[in-house]
Amino acid sequence: MIKKIPVLVTGVGGGGNGHELVKTLRLTERYRLIGVDMAETSFGLFDVDEAYTVPPASNPLYIDTLLDICKKRQVKILMNGSEPELNVISKNKECFLSAGVLPLINTANVIELGLDKWATITSLKKHGFCVPESLLVQTEAEIPKNFILPTVIKPVVGGGGSNNTFVVQDYDELEFACRYLIRQNKSVLLQEYVGTPNDEYTVGILHTLNGELIDSISLRRHILSGLSNRIKVKNRTERTELSPILAISSGISQGVIENFPEIRQGCEAIATAIGSKGPLNVQCRFVDGKLYPFEINPRFSGTSYIRALAGFNEPDILIRHHLLGETLPHKSVNYKFGYGIRGLTERYITELQPVQPWLKTPSF
Repeated sequence: MIKKIPVLVTGVGGGGNGHELVKTLRLTERYRLIGVDMAETSFGLFDVDEAYTVPPASNPLYIDTLLDICKKRQVKILMNGSEPELNVISKNKECFLSAGVLPLINTANVIELGLDKWATITSLKKHGFCVPESLLVQTEAEIPKNFILPTVIKPVVGGGGSNNTFVVQDYDELEFACRYLIRQNKSVLLQEYVGTPNDEYTVGILHTLNGELIDSISLRRHILSGLSNRIKVKNRTERTELSPILAISSGISQGVIENFPEIRQGCEAIATAIGSKGPLNVQCRFVDGKLYPFEINPRFSGTSYIRALAGFNEPDILIRHHLLGETLPHKSVNYKFGYGIRGLTERYITELQPVQPWLKTPSF
């Protein structure tokens, strides 16, 4: 029997990125999956080979807990399931490397850039890419009296899953949304709403951890279904070119994977320009032949499992290359085109065996 590679995946709660990564790695038979989360009833803890609860990423014991798990369970690969965990793991990357554990994350500079939406837009403009008209607002006094409507308003930092994101169509709404976020001590990003719901894409660009481009994959989002969208409103403006419904992706991504060469090549150029090394995702719209990136997610995507089903298993490719020394596949869009559709899966447990906190487990 081939000995399986121990992989630690954090933040494996149901529907989240960590659980999608667990499902992605399960498509192969190479890995022994160790999953951790804060809550003992997190869905993904029931889909791994070993499950433990750990402190939240904000807890000073978080990194030491992960390092202890890695040491005692002989973990070789670490993958994060949420952005707070990505941030803290990035800052402590050398601790894991010194312990013989390889975190599959991008560089600290790219992560810092991607987690700050204003820094992202500023960098994209500096490199000459088209972006939606954007404005940073940090105080109530800076709320503009004049800006392109309709407008997307969101926190500069955080806001995963489009939390605290608004689509506004007049200045009363704009002022309300800005004040609401500022009074929560959040800096605010205003962005011009461009295109239609049919113009939105999520694009994965995979580089090795040394910066060699492996390939890219693009999914045109279907964002008007209830599962994929919590933010959609009737268009009340006179801008009929934007379609009768204004919507942005704010749920579980699904859609069609095709070649989309202009979009992929444009996003590859973005990833190269910012020095990406590892997994990266560009959220964008493609309107009248122009690519409008509006966010960069410096991590594996929530659509990783859909991509793996299509034949592009990003974490598996990186592990086989960096850990097992396998030759990289040639960049050739060597995956299947089709539709990635998603739903909800339930599990009912009559005799719940509590998942144990790691610090209370014995040494192995």
